[in-house]
Amino acid sequence: MNDKQLTHISKFLSLALRHKPETIDIQLDQNGWADVEDLLEKANNYGIMFDKEILHHIVATNTKKRFAFNDTLDKIRASQGHSINVELGYSNQKPPAILYHGTGEKSVQSILATGLSKQNRQHVHLSSDIQTAIAVGQRHGKPFVFTVLAGQMYEDKFEFYIADNGVWLTDNVPSKYLKQNDV
Repeated sequence: MNDKQLTHISKFLSLALRHKPETIDIQLDQNGWADVEDLLEKANNYGIMFDKEILHHIVATNTKKRFAFNDTLDKIRASQGHSINVELGYSNQKPPAILYHGTGEKSVQSILATGLSKQNRQHVHLSSDIQTAIAVGQRHGKPFVFTVLAGQMYEDKFEFYIADNGVWLTDNVPSKYLKQNDV
């Protein structure tokens, strides 16, 4: 299977496990887990053809670690980024003093006015390194990176979580905790 086909399957998995499980009529439990056998059967019936070996390859090699298996490898879920309501079971963690948020330059003024909000996702996503934030920002046009004063937010009683893939999550970031960076 070539890289283009693997990317297509990965994007399909994001749709089914993060946003619209009803696309292929799979059920996610309250923690976002789907049965692997059910996922494979219904994806194949939908015309997205892959097997367990390919699924394991995608999970193992996805650079963003978007997906995870449970300990027995019979369930799979997206690590974060859901637009549907799931409880990922993450506990409040003390973040580093500084985190980063990448966006497109066109969103900067709006973010400065209102802060970062989760919009249609469950959390705002933050990076621990500026390179990742730049890469995220590039998906939205010319990249722009905000420095997030996460340590100060934590002291001010904001909650932070870290996803299995290392992405930091929080409910919102008021603009007073944002500093502009030159990229």
